[in-house]
Amino acid sequence: MSESHRTPAERPAGAPAARETHGLPAATVFDALGAEYERAFAGSDAHRASLDRLLERLAPDSRVLDVGSGTGVPTARRLAGAGHRVVGVDVSPVMTALAARQVPDAEFRCGDIRELPWADGEFDAVCVYFSLLQMSRGEQGELLGRLGRAVRPGGHLVVATVPVDVADVSAEFMGQPVVVSSFGEEEFTALVAGAGFAVEERHSTLFTPDHPAGAPEPHLFLHCRRV
Repeated sequence: MSESHRTPAERPAGAPAARETHGLPAATVFDALGAEYERAFAGSDAHRASLDRLLERLAPDSRVLDVGSGTGVPTARRLAGAGHRVVGVDVSPVMTALAARQVPDAEFRCGDIRELPWADGEFDAVCVYFSLLQMSRGEQGELLGRLGRAVRPGGHLVVATVPVDVADVSAEFMGQPVVVSSFGEEEFTALVAGAGFAVEERHSTLFTPDHPAGAPEPHLFLHCRRV
């Protein structure tokens, strides 16, 4: 698995939005990591299973936003390969360029997801795989609210995070200094529901990145429907 956003259990990190106080901006982190990030997370069975569940729910030719699209693998590649119209957004120019080469059937934009305008109901589904962790808690809530408006009523949200109770904590992710924030599982689930989504399914697992600094980390996957 990939995308610009993954994190260790005791030191979560990674995301397409940057916080610079005690760590590097996310664009700098993931420009440096590039394809190394994809290799570290390519083995996530839980991520692939989450995509399978989403694909079962999507109507043909759905328009899908991939937040923190990274190298485009696996999310954008799987969705575009199934015939859906994918728009990927990532703050890292290196990741965006890799994604455009690896998934030519999708559209990729380099930018900060918090600043890009989306029309109400523009998307049939939004994927947010581990791309919130370098945002503050307040920014995470605000973005989920905006994404709630961007998904059409009855549309889908898949969101995954590292469910640990931390706020603005300095950490190291794959050798890169970062600042991370997250929520415990129940608090995060409530945050997503408060953004206008019915949480229909959730799955928790442990995953160890294939990297010298990799350690087991908890992953939480939520499948939701816009109410």
